[in-house]
Amino acid sequence: MLTAEQRSIIKATVPLLESGGEALTTHFYTMMLSEYPEVRPLFNQAHQASGDQPRALANGVLMYARHIDQLEQLGGLVGQIINKHVALQILPEHYPIVGGCLLRAIKEVLGEEIATPAVIDAWGAAYGQLADILIGAEEGLYRQKQEAAGGWRGSREFRLVRREQESSEIVSFYFAPVDGKPVLKADPGQYIGLQVFIDGVEHRRNYSLSALCDGEQYRISVKREAEGKVSNYLHDELKVGDSVPMFPPAGDFTLADGDKPLVLISGGVGITPTLAMLEAALQGERPVHFIHCARNGAVHAFADWIDGLAARHPQLKRFYCYAEDDGSQRATAVGLLSQEQLEQWLPQERDVDAYFLGPKGFMAAVKRHLKGLGVPEQQSRYEFFGPAAALE
Repeated sequence: MLTAEQRSIIKATVPLLESGGEALTTHFYTMMLSEYPEVRPLFNQAHQASGDQPRALANGVLMYARHIDQLEQLGGLVGQIINKHVALQILPEHYPIVGGCLLRAIKEVLGEEIATPAVIDAWGAAYGQLADILIGAEEGLYRQKQEAAGGWRGSREFRLVRREQESSEIVSFYFAPVDGKPVLKADPGQYIGLQVFIDGVEHRRNYSLSALCDGEQYRISVKREAEGKVSNYLHDELKVGDSVPMFPPAGDFTLADGDKPLVLISGGVGITPTLAMLEAALQGERPVHFIHCARNGAVHAFADWIDGLAARHPQLKRFYCYAEDDGSQRATAVGLLSQEQLEQWLPQERDVDAYFLGPKGFMAAVKRHLKGLGVPEQQSRYEFFGPAAALE
């Protein structure tokens, strides 16, 4: 339990974190990943190189410091962290490594005049408090997944039983458990953790489940990224019959029950979790407006499948927006998705449940558009594929 003095010290460091938090977390990651190779598989090196991971951690540390007196004000951030950790199998033994490196980074970046023994002691206590919260919550989630029907704990071997080319950039991979037993049913919108070894080096990645789970297999749909070590490995090397370890489904960005009109908006490979949401929604009579944005028809995945659903389900309306005019007859509109265009595609009644995913800039624009069109902010939901960030 933090003392009143320690809380005051933490809050006093907020201005320093606002101005120098990213430099601190960049130094932290450089130090930790060089000195503790056992934690490297837990971090996507592309996110390190782009600065996304240090920025996300800096924002998380800042939010924690700001709300040290009222941690409930962190809202959904804690749930997002817990689910990401469970999907990657973050364990209690990892926390002392992170804590030790974080305190060293504070001391080395801020200097001894600012990072006094009292400051280090306060941040040590604050980190210990946060670690205890996360470890306890993660253990509860690990146990829940282990005890559920078809569930397991840790890694479980899955075999690739089918792969399908969905567009020029996206391939779907269907996995079934090697042991032949049932698998944990995932909620629409959740993701799995995948463990792969490339040239003897371990990598862990989260991938959204792109189809409703039938209790027998999982499907993920992966876009080839130019610098993506794992995505290129999956596209080029993983063959039907190969097996990979997989961690249980996780994620709190899931389709909530309701009878309000549902609006699903996606950009690029952000379409993947919305596919499972769409399947689930169409099991009832709920009106669904499905809006997908792609660069062009060549990279537009799952169009035939969605068109087929629309033909069979009159409550589904689908709209496609292509950034490039490729002459396709499939595009409903050409150009970037504007508020004016979105207004035409939304239900007239703005009391809707909206879910949106895609590149950060795309999501920031969609969030602005929905707010401008009167969709209640608490009914406008989104999630990041990579490290969490603010949509400003």
